[in-house]
This record gives sequence, C-alpha cells and structure tokens, in this order.
Amino acid sequence: MSKLIKNRIEESIATKNRILDDEGLISRIDEAANIIVDAYKRGNRFLLCGNGGSAGDAQHIAAELSGRYLIDLPPLDAEALSVNTSYLTAVSNDYSYDEIFARMLRAQGHKGDVLLAISTSGNSKNILKAMDVAREKKMISIALTGESGGKMKEKADLLLNVPSTETPRIQESHILIGHIICEVIENSLFNSGNN
Repeated sequence: MSKLIKNRIEESIATKNRILDDEGLISRIDEAANIIVDAYKRGNRFLLCGNGGSAGDAQHIAAELSGRYLIDLPPLDAEALSVNTSYLTAVSNDYSYDEIFARMLRAQGHKGDVLLAISTSGNSKNILKAMDVAREKKMISIALTGESGGKMKEKADLLLNVPSTETPRIQESHILIGHIICEVIENSLFNSGNN
C-alpha cells in the first residue's frame, strides 16, 4: 500500500511540475486573477460553478474570498452557484439538471461579472450552458479544466487547462490554482504583501 501512496504523491508532484514549467499557463493564471481583481474594482461579482468535486472546489474558492484566506480582510463578493440545494433540486426536477447554473446566471449575472467555470473534462453540459448565458450577459468566463479543455475551451474568454488527463491530479491542481488566484487577489486589492 505504501507504494501506491508514494506513486500518487509522485504523480501529483509531476503534474504540478508540468504547470510550473508551462510559462503560458502561469501567465494565464496571473491574468485570471487580474481579471477578477479588475471586476472587484468595478464593483462586479465573482461567481463560480462546478459539479461534484468541482462544486466543492467552487465553494472552497468562494469561501476563501468571502470568508478569509491568509489574513483578516474585508469580505469579497464570491459565490458558488451550487450551494442552494432547494433551488438546484427544483430546477433539476422542473426543467433539467443542464439548466441549473444557466438559470441562476440569468437571475444573478451582470455585465462585467466574472464566472469561473470548473470541469475536469471541460464537457459538462450544465457548465457549457452557464458559459453561454455568461457570454449573452457580457460576463467574463474563465474555464478551469483538464488538459484538452474540452468544449469549454471554445466558450471561455480565458482557459486554465491543467496538463493532465487524470481527474484526481486535475482536481488537486485546480485547488492549487484557486489558492494562488485568491492570494493574488488578496495582495492586489489589499496590498497584503505575501510572496
């Protein structure tokens, strides 16, 4: 069993080293954080969506910004669109699961808001529909995906595609990227000076 544990740790490190070596991806992560910073400076919102583990990541990132990340700062308007279970189950039942995020964005999204759409495959139908609504509303869409980007790469204003095809390694890297984005936002908006 210890061999399996070490193999998975090595695979995770290897994926993160591929990110580290990809200057284009590093630049896009920085760009994503700055897009969100600019949205906050304009008084816009940051909305996030995903399914399963990606929903957990969306909630985690939103909580870091609306709660507290590294230091005690004023809360930022960040919301994961998966947290209202009554809404999710009603819309899934009355319309379709594919509509859950799109319908919420029709109500809550505004021009200049930022949507972080998270999917390891890049092909989740409800995420793709949400990105369509975001485009209609002139929001900015950032896709956080696996290596190929899936269908989301065609809909995103900015693609952050982790260089892996394995869901666990992609998800481990998604939360790393999410934490980095939170730290850049915190430093940019509040001059917290973390390196």
